[in-house]
Amino acid sequence: MALKILLNGARGKMGLAVAATAPGMGVAIAASTDMGDDLRAAVPLADAVVDFSSHQATRALIEVAAEFGKPLVIGTTGHSPEEKAQLLRLAARVPCVWTGNFSIGVNLLFALTRKAARALGDEFDVEVVEMHHRMKKDAPSGTAARLLEIILEERQLDRSALRHGREGITGERARGEVGVHALRGGDVVGDHTVIFAGIGERLELTHRAGDRAVFARGALRAAQWVVTRKPGVYDMQDVLGLA
Repeated sequence: MALKILLNGARGKMGLAVAATAPGMGVAIAASTDMGDDLRAAVPLADAVVDFSSHQATRALIEVAAEFGKPLVIGTTGHSPEEKAQLLRLAARVPCVWTGNFSIGVNLLFALTRKAARALGDEFDVEVVEMHHRMKKDAPSGTAARLLEIILEERQLDRSALRHGREGITGERARGEVGVHALRGGDVVGDHTVIFAGIGERLELTHRAGDRAVFARGALRAAQWVVTRKPGVYDMQDVLGLA
């Protein structure tokens, strides 16, 4: 029997990609919603909820999904760190996969970034560069934010180490600094590069997405996985067995 999902954010770019990809993966769209639609009427119709809407809608969606005991897959970005921490506690009441990027390649990038940050140590300066289409509303991207979290965790740094762009007489680069750069233009689906720059050598880890279908396939794979799990918050590292 096909998995039935509620697709929230159905009229956005990612919502359209998920809807187009679902039939080929044996997933049925039981209901589609967007901002202002009645979630309480739609959520009970599905086995799981897949969300690519607005960060402003996440809390209401989680609360309704938890009320009906429906697993969640959340790909919406743009939450502040404090807001996301609160929402993660709410989402843990049901099985939930929450990630800023569902691409299998990007999740390998996460794993490789963790290994590199651990192995290279602070002798290597780290910079994260991301580029997306001109219509993207938040910066840095959810994927870049996760890469930064990984680097800060491995280097035992807090968010005060982040340096968002540079301008003017900045002085020498601080040893514990982590640079962040968000580029916007054209129709770029999503490029992410982590640069580890040492003395005499440089390592660059890059992922480029050329089609939103890679994220849609990952999100649907996560939905098929999460319906078999116990309540708690997971990410694609768990889905892919990389955790």
